[in-house]
Amino acid sequence: MSAAGWFIVLLALIGANLPFLNQRLLAVVPLKTPKKNAWIRIAELILLYFVVGVLGFWLEARAGNRFEQGWQFYAITFSLFVVFAFPGFTFQYLVKRR
Repeated sequence: MSAAGWFIVLLALIGANLPFLNQRLLAVVPLKTPKKNAWIRIAELILLYFVVGVLGFWLEARAGNRFEQGWQFYAITFSLFVVFAFPGFTFQYLVKRR
C-alpha cells in the first residue's frame, strides 16, 4: 500500500474518534451544554466520514487512477469507519471515571 493509502487510514482512525474525545462541535466550536448529545456525535461521525472520503478521492485522482465505486464500497468503508470509532466510543461511554 502506498503512503497516501496509509495516510487516509490514519486520518480515518483519527477522524472516527474525534467526536468522542472532546466536548466541542467538530473539535473547534464550544457548545453551551457541558456534554455533547449522542446525536451530535453521530452527525459529526457521518460528516467526518464524508470529509475523509473526499480527501481520499482527491488523493486518488491526484495519483492518476481514480476508479468508480458502487454502493458496496461505501457500505464497507462506512462500516470500517464505525469500527475505527470503537476506541473513542469505549472511552466516552464505557470507561468509568472516578
